[in-house]
Amino acid sequence: MNYLESLNEMQKEAVLHTEGPLLVVAGAGTGKTKTLTHRIIHLIKKGTDPRSILAITFTNKAAKEMRERVIAMLGTDDHIPTMSTFHSLGVRILRDHHTKIGVNKYFNILDSQDKGTLIKQAMRIQDINPKEWEPRKIASTISRAKSNEETAETYTANKNPLTSIVKIVWPEYERLKREEQSLDFDDLLSETYFLLKKHPEILAQYQSRWQYVHVDEYQDTNTIQYKLVRLLVDQHKNICAVGDGDQNIYSWRGADMKNILNFEKDFPGAKVVLLETNYRSTQIILEAAHEIIKKNNERIDKKLVTDNQEGKEIALYEAFSAHQEASWIATQVKKYIDEGTEPKDIAVLFRTNFQSRILEEAFLRKALPYQVVGVKFFSRKEVKDVMSYLKAAFNNDSLSDVKRIINEPKRGLGKVAVAKIFAGRISDLPKKQLESYQKFSELLDDIYQFALTHTPSDTIRHIVKATGLEKKLGEGTDEDKERLENMKELVTYATKYDDLENAYDIFFEEVALLSDQDSLGSNRKDSNTVKLMTIHSSKGLEFKYVFVSGLEQGLFPSQRDDALTKHEQEEERRLCYVAFTRAKEMLHLSYAKLRTIYGQERINVPSEFVRDLSSHLVVEAGENYDDDEGAVETFYLDF
Repeated sequence: MNYLESLNEMQKEAVLHTEGPLLVVAGAGTGKTKTLTHRIIHLIKKGTDPRSILAITFTNKAAKEMRERVIAMLGTDDHIPTMSTFHSLGVRILRDHHTKIGVNKYFNILDSQDKGTLIKQAMRIQDINPKEWEPRKIASTISRAKSNEETAETYTANKNPLTSIVKIVWPEYERLKREEQSLDFDDLLSETYFLLKKHPEILAQYQSRWQYVHVDEYQDTNTIQYKLVRLLVDQHKNICAVGDGDQNIYSWRGADMKNILNFEKDFPGAKVVLLETNYRSTQIILEAAHEIIKKNNERIDKKLVTDNQEGKEIALYEAFSAHQEASWIATQVKKYIDEGTEPKDIAVLFRTNFQSRILEEAFLRKALPYQVVGVKFFSRKEVKDVMSYLKAAFNNDSLSDVKRIINEPKRGLGKVAVAKIFAGRISDLPKKQLESYQKFSELLDDIYQFALTHTPSDTIRHIVKATGLEKKLGEGTDEDKERLENMKELVTYATKYDDLENAYDIFFEEVALLSDQDSLGSNRKDSNTVKLMTIHSSKGLEFKYVFVSGLEQGLFPSQRDDALTKHEQEEERRLCYVAFTRAKEMLHLSYAKLRTIYGQERINVPSEFVRDLSSHLVVEAGENYDDDEGAVETFYLDF
């Protein structure tokens, strides 16, 4: 039982409770991943078949970390539990039973850009002008409806005119997807749920297979994820849900706080364990975070404690302008780096993306190594082009992929020619275009045949060369050569799948499901650079030094045209709580009296979050603030 010795008493209590429903309320930095992995190990050590254990996470990064920890503790990767994201689990189940939902086993997974393209196409077919009705809002409405267990058939319009448009567009969008054998991200959850609900015999298979189910970040589950979990655990009731309502910051994309608050009601007799010992932050940072979150009513009451040192007071900087604020942040960052701090141990957080521009300018002036987290490697055009060649080779019915690459590089196949091809009127093409299309079809077949006997990395290398993209970009501008370098990075990335069984299945799935937290290439979060990111992007991360910028009323907490609801107000506080608890040793807060937003200069007052902090936790940071010498004076928060 040596593996239990490193656990504190509450972690151990959660690990040892193996039968029946369990809710682990794990505050920020309290070792929830450690508790989860040790619970899985304990189940295996007491004789549970690893294959009967399922752990569901929200990101590939979290699933990978859990898998690596379990393998390291077991000392083998034979017969390990299933650890995957919700979407990966959906893909696995849908591929196993693809005939039940009428799609190709190698169905294409649409990303947000591909989804937007099909939405626009559906709108045009229905004579709805994309300039009058924003496709992105239609896509978002459909997504939210799917997460609430609705379908194109059951969806009803209300007084909002947009819903009437959605009611018309949604069925056409579904038809277009089926036509090209595609599913979007929301389908991976909703189609899985409806499959299991409609086919009890299939549900029984998975209930029998996975007798112990673990769900990470339970507070972030939406309705369809929640109901999917309920189906899977309905037979054995052995569910271990881990989460923290204080870190529920995704209600805008469907996360339902009630799922964690109602756990004991949903699972009568459930055991609840609170993890309140924080191993990340100083006592002062935790006190500040608690002063923010304690004002919320929608929460399970807890207060984080730590054996860490009390730590230094929080540095608060009042800038005259946004430019002065950015300059101060860059100056402090440079000081830390000059003193020996690794750039990767520093993060600058902000509420809204537009705030990054001024910060970037300040970092560039001081020649500081930084990166703005958020631009995904797999969203780059050149990477998507190569992936479309590969996907179209395996699934010729994936019209979105064919459309993307049929004229990349140029083949003389314009919109009219493509329309004829998609309408099945290939014989109507002029001779030159017909020959060009035939060569394109032969190229796709060549790629598929090559893939059958080669690894993913070799196949991608073959695609880059055989398509002419290597020649075209290699002879182009510096920007073209950079695109070629990104393609080469894709080859490098693909090597991790080369030795796997069903390598292409896994490769397609994981690339399609990569989230913001799984970005690659020049945007890797593990690169030795200072990270500039939104607070939403920072969730799950930790840094030695953290700067939270733009703490102005109306910016953070945010302000909208209409008043925030009570739930939205509390979510802003949860967001602030998440931001503060990213810091391990030193937290810096800043705001600007003047900030230009959308071309207009705005006079600001400090955020209510700043005013909530007790004076003993905060010191005023002057422009020449040096925390090695301590604060110049105490800053009493009397606004």
